[in-house]
Amino acid sequence: MAPATIGDSEFDRDTAISANGPGGYDARLHPGWTVFGPLNGGYLLALLARALRDTLPHPDPFTVTAHYLSASRPGPAVIRTEPLRTGRSLSTGQARLLQRTEDGTETERVRVLAAYGDLAVLPDDVRTIATPPPLPPYEECRGLLDPGPAPAVPVPEIVHRLDYRLDPATTGWMTGRPSSRGEIRAWYGLADGRAPDPLSLLLAVDSLPPTAFEYGVTGVVPTVELTAHIRVRPAPGPLRILKTSRNLAGGYMEEDAEVWDSRDRLVAQSRQLARPAL
Repeated sequence: MAPATIGDSEFDRDTAISANGPGGYDARLHPGWTVFGPLNGGYLLALLARALRDTLPHPDPFTVTAHYLSASRPGPAVIRTEPLRTGRSLSTGQARLLQRTEDGTETERVRVLAAYGDLAVLPDDVRTIATPPPLPPYEECRGLLDPGPAPAVPVPEIVHRLDYRLDPATTGWMTGRPSSRGEIRAWYGLADGRAPDPLSLLLAVDSLPPTAFEYGVTGVVPTVELTAHIRVRPAPGPLRILKTSRNLAGGYMEEDAEVWDSRDRLVAQSRQLARPAL
């Protein structure tokens, strides 16, 4: 089967929006991107970023910060956007995702503040000490849906939308033997083969298993706040992701992600604060 194309993939269909007035958009949150009920935070980030891209004059998210105020559920939703500032190289706006509860009350689920620019006009100069994560060949890494012994934790619905292969050195949690190193490494892509772009990178930074699993935490790990930086348009081909956490304390943990493309470029970075179910 031929890979899906950008604009005609499951990810694009499930983050589709339709304008319903100035700054307003209707959306439907799809159950395929859930994590045991609520929607994945990266999926929601990409959905809101799509609405902001339609609102602001610049095409690409440079930095997007989301606060997750309440759990989003599959079904209809409304997005309201507001431009805050427009400059020559950057424009800034905010977006809110709202849903109605069972009693009809409109409830805010996510609020985003973002700056947009044009990745195509950035200079080529790179000065960095960052290096891609070491990974075994793709075929030597493991997917959660592979035949064989079932993982020690349940598999959420979103995993069926993704094609990621985990470095065996970071999968002790799958057999009940977590390493306590707080690190996950993986090859990554969308299941239908769609090439990565800036919007799908916002999904990528938050769609691997949480690093909390390697600390022995096996419950859900909802995101409180997530900031993603998109650094360059990714080249076609599989991505590599490194996620790390150095501190789980007071019931909260930070999680950092790096996303590298097939040309060994650091294309996205993120940090989030999450609250594991201890």
